[in-house]
Amino acid sequence: MRTRRLGTLEVSEIGMGCMGLSHGYGRIPDEEESIAAIRAAFDAGCTFFDTAEAYGPNLDPANRGHNERIVGKAVAPFRDEVVLATKLHLPTEEVRADGVEATLHAHLAASLERLGTDRVDLYYLHRINPEVPIEDVAAGMGALIEEGLIRGWGLSQVDVPVIRAAHQVTPLAAVQNIYSLVERGIEAEVLPFCAEEGIGVVPFSPIASGLLSGKVTTATRFEKNDDVRNWVPQLQPDNLAANQPLVDLLTTFAADKGATSAQISLAWMLAKWPHVVPIPGSKRRERILENLGAADVALTAAELADLERALSAIEIHGHRGFDESEGRSFLDRPR
Repeated sequence: MRTRRLGTLEVSEIGMGCMGLSHGYGRIPDEEESIAAIRAAFDAGCTFFDTAEAYGPNLDPANRGHNERIVGKAVAPFRDEVVLATKLHLPTEEVRADGVEATLHAHLAASLERLGTDRVDLYYLHRINPEVPIEDVAAGMGALIEEGLIRGWGLSQVDVPVIRAAHQVTPLAAVQNIYSLVERGIEAEVLPFCAEEGIGVVPFSPIASGLLSGKVTTATRFEKNDDVRNWVPQLQPDNLAANQPLVDLLTTFAADKGATSAQISLAWMLAKWPHVVPIPGSKRRERILENLGAADVALTAAELADLERALSAIEIHGHRGFDESEGRSFLDRPR
């Protein structure tokens, strides 16, 4: 698989979001099945794996680190050949008691133990805590880089003012925001700014929780326990029906390219932005390998232009992300 850069980190141009192996899509797979899926992704050329301290069944604090442990076990045989990304939250009470840098150290130490490694390649602040100055976080991340405990750092679900303020203190490797054919808000400012500054952009939910695969219909029923798709706006019955023109467009386009709708969705963003590295997630090995196969789907400039023209005529119903042009706030639940 071809590679791209997130700051100084070289990664496969499509990564793997591992959250679904522990949370978010109903029943989680057996650990052996999850490990096999991650290793199959590596065999298919994926060298970028994304996890977080919070990812565990039901996001229950008692299950903290469930996903990190799985990812750590899976990549152990080829740890030095991959880039590991994980994320932390900064609780206000911990910061007040111990300070930002000590809190970062404590959370990172726990993640390193669970991952079974001596460094994290890309360490994200999972969500902004408005009570903790981003400049203090950036300085603390810089200290971790100097100590060799992390190789780069990132932010998730942020706009340009926050990115700029943080980047001026300690240069960012990546920004992880929601981005897909139905969530294009970051195209206005975040994507261009990051391109200018040499910051990679790592889209999560690039297939819109399955909507863009064409496999979710109004007859689809999700598990009631720990399945985020029950509340994702695009997947509500009325919005599913209203968004059918987009699904139909992708189905037609994919058939012409000998690809799947999900692969076209990923190939579209790869063709548009050279600093974008999507991290589609799934708990099923076949879907994971299908998504990685998007790296083999090349859109010509003419095809990309045709797709963009067709997309401009389609109204999207239901949003969960941040639209800079309309000043929407972040609506998605913690991940």
